[in-house]
Amino acid sequence: MKILAVDYGDTRTGLAISDRTEFLATPVGTVTERNAERLAQKVADSAKEKGAELIVVGLPINMNGTRGPRAEKCEAFAQMLKELVDCPVEMWDERSTTVTAHNILNTTNVRGKARKAVVDTVAASIILESYLDHRRKNKDK
Repeated sequence: MKILAVDYGDTRTGLAISDRTEFLATPVGTVTERNAERLAQKVADSAKEKGAELIVVGLPINMNGTRGPRAEKCEAFAQMLKELVDCPVEMWDERSTTVTAHNILNTTNVRGKARKAVVDTVAASIILESYLDHRRKNKDK
């Protein structure tokens, strides 16, 4: 099943998609859009174009397990997306994925504008890899 991961942001939103075997997470790119409704439509269009059968939206839960205003925004965005697509939309805990993305970019020495352009896509890839790993580990359950 092809799965699209979304790292929702106020200005930039990163996307990544899996292959049909759910083995590889491939960065799709970053959508720059401040209007949530237009962004939801662009993500829905991308999901259809890529043949996604499931969409996973990152849920930024606080480190203590609570949900703050950012998590509420992500849940509202996921709800908008559900109304635009014919496939399921799930939320996935994305705690510290952006920090991990920055660490990866530090390791690969990506700086400045180049970093800004890819950090959200890297974060979406990390969300997707985490989700795929969870599915593999829980396949028989």
